[in-house]
Amino acid sequence: MEGKEIVVYIIRRNTVCSKCKEDLNSGSFIYLEKGQPLCLSCADLDHLDFLPSGNHALTRRAIKFSKLHAIVVRWSQTRKRYERQGILAEPEAIQKAEEACLADEEFRKIRQERERRRREELDKKYIAEFARELRRLFPKMPESEEEKISMYACKKYTGRIGRSELAKKFDRMALELAVISHIRHNYTDYDELLMNGLDRSLAREEVKEKVEKIMNKWRG
Repeated sequence: MEGKEIVVYIIRRNTVCSKCKEDLNSGSFIYLEKGQPLCLSCADLDHLDFLPSGNHALTRRAIKFSKLHAIVVRWSQTRKRYERQGILAEPEAIQKAEEACLADEEFRKIRQERERRRREELDKKYIAEFARELRRLFPKMPESEEEKISMYACKKYTGRIGRSELAKKFDRMALELAVISHIRHNYTDYDELLMNGLDRSLAREEVKEKVEKIMNKWRG
């Protein structure tokens, strides 16, 4: 069964996440669950990157390669309707889509600009410390896995788990939440369940046992 499209909204006014109570400023992305705003972290969409509208081929390929994606819209005050601004898709899917288009010089420039922004967002020292702490807590996790988790969890200004105050102090719960999120999206069929329209809480429950099993294995 094919589920309905996941829609993320760019807000015009400041609001607060209904779950974690994080302040969300104008221009932030939110997901509406039963009419209540959720930040991308609480909506389990914070591992996705934003790809602006502008090139149909790039967008089409990114959607094709991404297990989970969302449509991003913003309310147009002049046209009195929501207008599509782009998509959220897995970073690897966007990169793969760009590589499929690299024959065009324009796409090379797009990719270079994305890489420049990504490098500016990453705090290398903090990521390294975060990764070391993850490896200490989960010594049996696959090689380099802690680096992948840290890079996604520690991006600046995105509301990801790694940038919370708890994670800055290397709080064990915050670190484990980052690992849980990574396992859900990369080692279970959680994203497919969401794309098929299953409620987020039910999808989490569906994969909970597998997530716990993998975490215990990584702890050693």
